[in-house]
Amino acid sequence: MKLYIIAGEASGDLHGSNLVKALKKRRNDLEIRAWGGDLMQTQGAEIVKHYKELAFMGFVEVVANLRTILRNMAFAKQDIAAHRPDALILIDYPGFNMRIGEWAHEQGIKVFYYISPQVWAWKKGRTHKLKKFVDRMYVILPFEKDFYKQYDYDVEFVGHPLLDTIGNYTRDEEEFRYYYGLDKRPIITLAPGSRKQEISRMLPMMHYATRSLKDYQVLIAGTNAHSEAYYLKMCTSGNPQVIFGATAQLFKYSYAGLVTSGTATLEAALYGMPQVVCYEGGWLSYQIAKRLVDLEYISLVNLIANKEIVKELIQGNFNLNNIEIELGKILQPDVQKRMKANYKDLRELLGGAGASDRTAESMLKILEGTRPNG
Repeated sequence: MKLYIIAGEASGDLHGSNLVKALKKRRNDLEIRAWGGDLMQTQGAEIVKHYKELAFMGFVEVVANLRTILRNMAFAKQDIAAHRPDALILIDYPGFNMRIGEWAHEQGIKVFYYISPQVWAWKKGRTHKLKKFVDRMYVILPFEKDFYKQYDYDVEFVGHPLLDTIGNYTRDEEEFRYYYGLDKRPIITLAPGSRKQEISRMLPMMHYATRSLKDYQVLIAGTNAHSEAYYLKMCTSGNPQVIFGATAQLFKYSYAGLVTSGTATLEAALYGMPQVVCYEGGWLSYQIAKRLVDLEYISLVNLIANKEIVKELIQGNFNLNNIEIELGKILQPDVQKRMKANYKDLRELLGGAGASDRTAESMLKILEGTRPNG
């Protein structure tokens, strides 16, 4: 059996790797070709395009890179047609994946969508298009099933795959500190995102806001897609330590952190790290998004809880004064206690672990003809 997976971002690579592992555990004869990264490759997928070549964000940035995106789409169609998989598995990355999924459906290829596009946030009308070309939609946020029900679309809630990864680090705190040469001061983690555009916008301000916190160790959660030199050139006040490939451990052992809005905010919450959520996009992209997005919050933590658990500093509110004030608040023991209690409630809303296993089992049963698509 042949499967083709497309994940266009670091979080997609993480969730895709767990899905590949779960699929291969059930069928060791699977041939999996994928767009993703090192984590999916480690689990046995053949990577044909790395996500670091694909991660364009914002309306203006997408237009500026349109030629590259169109070339990637043409390559994807050609590669899928050449390998003729039994199913195409799309992981988030909606702008690209929805177009490829629609095309694949026209070619008679079964299409699974794992981690729904956030059509509930904007362009709700896209739901009708998804119904036409997706054979089975797997959603990971508890409110998404009810959202799709409004459109008479029966989707499968499998739980959040981050719950499968919590605790999958290998070192306890003492070993972690020793391995990276850290002292005993409490840690503040800066998680500026995985894309260059995010890092260049977020990290300089994040780091400068921590310049006077001498009683803490300020560490940067780095991704292997970028060099240490790239991170350090964003920091104008000293040379902080960049920790690569250990974001989960940083979230677990940090006293607090500044986190760029995205999947990392939920991961930080599940590991119990008090945080301030930050985000600044291009001016024009933000103006367009502001008129299209119909949400009270942008962080997954607040969206899932349907209330403000973590402070969001977005666009104009993402400034030095606000960062220093809000970071100062979450360093206070009473605020930490309250936030961690809210995190516990959040975890219960997400259901139990096993999203990857449930999704893999459902996909294979459909492909093997032992259960219907609907």
